[in-house]
Amino acid sequence: MTLEAKNLGFYYRKDRWIFENVNLSLESGSITVLFGDSGMGKSTLAKIFAGYEKAAQGSVALDGADYLKRKAYCPVQLIQQHPEKAVNPRFKMKDVLNEGYKPGRALVDSLGIADSWLNRYPLELSGGELQRFCIARALGPATRFIIADEISSMLDPVTQAQIWTVLLGESARRGIGILAITHDKDLAEQLGGLRLVMKKGGTNSITVAAYAEV
Repeated sequence: MTLEAKNLGFYYRKDRWIFENVNLSLESGSITVLFGDSGMGKSTLAKIFAGYEKAAQGSVALDGADYLKRKAYCPVQLIQQHPEKAVNPRFKMKDVLNEGYKPGRALVDSLGIADSWLNRYPLELSGGELQRFCIARALGPATRFIIADEISSMLDPVTQAQIWTVLLGESARRGIGILAITHDKDLAEQLGGLRLVMKKGGTNSITVAAYAEV
């Protein structure tokens, strides 16, 4: 299965494009790490893939089909850097966890989600605890790709290791493709896979190319 972006462009104002002409292809079961300076549009690209933003030009497709037009569970799930912004503060965590589908016990346990957290509200948990719920929620049975946008940059090393172990394990077991957006070169080395960089090309043009340290 292939997730593909073709000639993507996005702007908040027509005279100030964030990017244009972005092309990117991801394969099932693959790990792709994306680097890039702030302001290149990496997080915006992630949101377009997951249907949180609409591209001003170009298209995204899953095996050639426009998956964003379907009113169903999105097969491309986004996990964001700040989990507190991705959960409903009025929901108890058991309701957050079960949005979209009900995760199995094995997955919940592998992420270290304690039963005592389930009846709490988001404000009663730490960022690392919240992120575990966001990851479990994103790993529904219909998920084919995960877009992980700086998901462990604010977390302690132990929590980082745990959540990435789970994500990589699920990727290998289920053939889920992962696009990991990060500035952490050590993490990129541990993840392996293909490494790409977003960088400026011509006017308003952002290219995605193989990453090579200078």
